[in-house]
Amino acid sequence: MKKFAALTALLALTTALAVAPKDTLVEQVGADIPTMDPGVTYDTASGAVVENMYETLLTYSGASLTKLEPLLATKWTISNGGKTYTFDLRKNVKFHSGNAFDCADAEYTFERNLVTNSPESGNWFISESLLGTGANAADDKTITWARIDKAVECNNAGQLVFTLPSVDPAFLAKLAYTGQSIVDRDHAIKIGEWKGTSADMANWVGKDLTNSNLSKQPSGTGAYKFVRKDANAFLATAFDGYWGKKPAIKNVIIQKVGELAARQQAFLRGDADIIEGGGRAVDEEQIKGKPGVTWVENLPNTGATAIFMNQNIKASTALGSGKLDGKGIPANFFKDANVRRGFSYAFNYTQYINDVQNGKGKQRTMLLPDTFPGYDSKVSTYKFDAKQAETYFKRAWGGQLWKNGFVLNANYRAGAVAAQTAMEILKRNIESMNPKFKVNITAKPWSEMLADSKTGKEAMIIIGWAPDYADPDNFMYTFYSSNGYYYPRNNWKDAQVDKWLDQARSTVNTAERNRLYSLVGKKAYEQAPYILIPAGVGFNFYRDTLVGAGATNFNPMISFATGTFWKELSKK
Repeated sequence: MKKFAALTALLALTTALAVAPKDTLVEQVGADIPTMDPGVTYDTASGAVVENMYETLLTYSGASLTKLEPLLATKWTISNGGKTYTFDLRKNVKFHSGNAFDCADAEYTFERNLVTNSPESGNWFISESLLGTGANAADDKTITWARIDKAVECNNAGQLVFTLPSVDPAFLAKLAYTGQSIVDRDHAIKIGEWKGTSADMANWVGKDLTNSNLSKQPSGTGAYKFVRKDANAFLATAFDGYWGKKPAIKNVIIQKVGELAARQQAFLRGDADIIEGGGRAVDEEQIKGKPGVTWVENLPNTGATAIFMNQNIKASTALGSGKLDGKGIPANFFKDANVRRGFSYAFNYTQYINDVQNGKGKQRTMLLPDTFPGYDSKVSTYKFDAKQAETYFKRAWGGQLWKNGFVLNANYRAGAVAAQTAMEILKRNIESMNPKFKVNITAKPWSEMLADSKTGKEAMIIIGWAPDYADPDNFMYTFYSSNGYYYPRNNWKDAQVDKWLDQARSTVNTAERNRLYSLVGKKAYEQAPYILIPAGVGFNFYRDTLVGAGATNFNPMISFATGTFWKELSKK
């Protein structure tokens, strides 16, 4: 109790912007943390804390995107023509609850992910590997407890055995994803989570775990243990029973500070070790070269970001009148490709690169990192062209759009300066074309925007994608397939694109996959389902007292701002 009281006092002290102590890592961000349950962790804000409280079977080796090394596993073998994986598990590991880790916890974790597999989670891709489908038992009646139980089992030797229906060359990489972190079975069941039995399965199929009991009371094997969380701050402390090397950083505090200026001031005073910045242009002007600041350049950018244009908007509040009468938009406003092309030509990509990325950005041809196989630099791109935009707007909706005008309500993540700037650029250019055109933009909390976008309630938003595993399918299928994770956010479907993407999944021939992805990129340019936000050259900054946060250890597969785990950091 005394320890908890001391940590609570520390939290209050740092919230009041006292200089961060040497044994405490303080980060300030603009977003909240939607969940702490690994089974539904599928955003970077949640991932940044979950990946440090929990652990996966495997993890990425150093800065490598493809080399994997054991974590809670110690070794593995592959047999049965590449369809059976057998893992030896680490001994003498404890959960934060005090429970001992064993194979039953790992089996429970993966079965729980296959049973729940909600739209809010990233379990679709592990389900594709283990069950041959990304669906859950509610959407696919062929998924039974027997299939789930057979897919992942503990053998008599205490080894974890996965049995896949077909070969998946990305399976090991998928196991390194934060959402596949091993949970504490006994603790989860005790606090009211799934009981791990077929009898209890029906109550949990497709269930949203965002606000689960496990999210409120996490128990992992990670180097850091959860202490408390409220609307404005998160606090964790080093776990005394951790099986690995004792971390140098004792406490970690993540504060939600919506105003960028306040975050900048705290950082420059030394009150925060790391902050969420405002994009390259702002950060270079306000942060770079200042006393006490370490600036790191040329980090890999393996993300992809786009402005989504939803073709089936499922929220009346976003539609105004709900008609193309100058007072709103219909739910299928973006169904007309001419509208999407007009918006794509109305965005000033060069201005965004200059204003947000300070000239250090690149307009990509596809929603795929240009360092990944399958990227085609020869696919055409949209450029800012007001005349072209006007031409397509005049064609849209049989001429009614230009004649009547529209009112579009769009949101961006509160505290995200880059997203706000992008929306402001688009708003200004579109409204200048026709006095009857109106784009209203509003800041919205990340958790609310995330939830609403998943159900198609956002008309237009900016969302990015960081890779779950290092394969082009993770981007191309996600953005462009009507069965992909992002489909409900924009509701764009093209039968030919779906066919190409399915073909790319069914072959290990790299040249053939590259050809198919190129075809998808060309078709996407023609149909303009997204406005592709330019990709910035990766950079980072932190207080010069922080050790271990440089380019050498930076891995873009890690969600935390430094590209490293907390346990790898120290302060001088």
